[in-house]
Amino acid sequence: METLPLIAVLSLFTLACVIVFAWVSKRKVEQRRHDDQIPKSSLATDSRGKGAVEALDDK
Repeated sequence: METLPLIAVLSLFTLACVIVFAWVSKRKVEQRRHDDQIPKSSLATDSRGKGAVEALDDK
């Protein structure tokens, strides 16, 4: 059996899996960004409360 078609199919399948995974992850991140019920990260500039640097300075 020739290995070139097998390698081509496996590489295209891997590329397709990576693209689908990235697309699904991007959709989830966008949904979380627009949801006001989810608290913002302390590293975000528009978060409520102290940021990470201020919390470390208090110690």
